[in-house]
Amino acid sequence: MADLIPSHSPTLDSALAMLAGVREAAAAEGLALAAAVVDAGGHLIASQRMDGTPLGAPALAADKAYTAVLWGMRTGEFMESTQPGGVDWSYPSTNPRVVVYAGGLPLYRDGQLVGGIGASGGTAEQDEACVGAAAKAAGYDIDA
Repeated sequence: MADLIPSHSPTLDSALAMLAGVREAAAAEGLALAAAVVDAGGHLIASQRMDGTPLGAPALAADKAYTAVLWGMRTGEFMESTQPGGVDWSYPSTNPRVVVYAGGLPLYRDGQLVGGIGASGGTAEQDEACVGAAAKAAGYDIDA
């Protein structure tokens, strides 16, 4: 069964380190965020909710991470393309967990999609900046 798990899949320790990085980045901006890390199958490894984060933010953070893995791309790319004049991405929105605004990033190692990270509680851009900083600090690439 071990060969079904990507060799660079985030471990619990690396997921917790990324969540700490999100907390640090959020606190530096005066934000209260929820964040989540998922594996390559979209299964939750770890999540957090900072004090003062809106009630719906934890589920949304996990769904942003899931969406990033599901499509192997930044969730913000859906946000841009679903605006008037953008590409019609209506097909991914049939899944109730798919989120079409920024804050979810795929995690790559050696060109292999190994997981995703998402945050919610700030603006879409703030969410993405915080998870991007945490993912890069943990040694993950966020673009294929």
